[in-house]
Amino acid sequence: MDDRALTHLQIVIVNKLRKGESFVMSWKDSPDVGDGRSAVWMHPHMLLYFKFDGGRVPAINEEWLAELAESADSSRGLVVTAERGDLPELDQRRRRENPETVLNPARSVEPAVPLD
Repeated sequence: MDDRALTHLQIVIVNKLRKGESFVMSWKDSPDVGDGRSAVWMHPHMLLYFKFDGGRVPAINEEWLAELAESADSSRGLVVTAERGDLPELDQRRRRENPETVLNPARSVEPAVPLD
């Protein structure tokens, strides 16, 4: 997952957990790990580690952040979706070059206890 997506997810996740709220987070897996779907139960007492490749915090897309936060508040839980709307030029170019990019937070969002 790229730093931009992970930053937006971190904001939503931290806000939910800070309020003491548990929720499910789900995403579509990339083809190299089976091309299915994955989900994880997020709980305020679990430890999370967010690892970013770059040193700069990307600009926040308030619309995407609101969409992710609304999803996290729903009965379906936080569904990781691609950014839509007014994308930065660099992100638009990345999507044109690789339209099959799939978000996979399992790479960067790790619970303290393995999910067997």
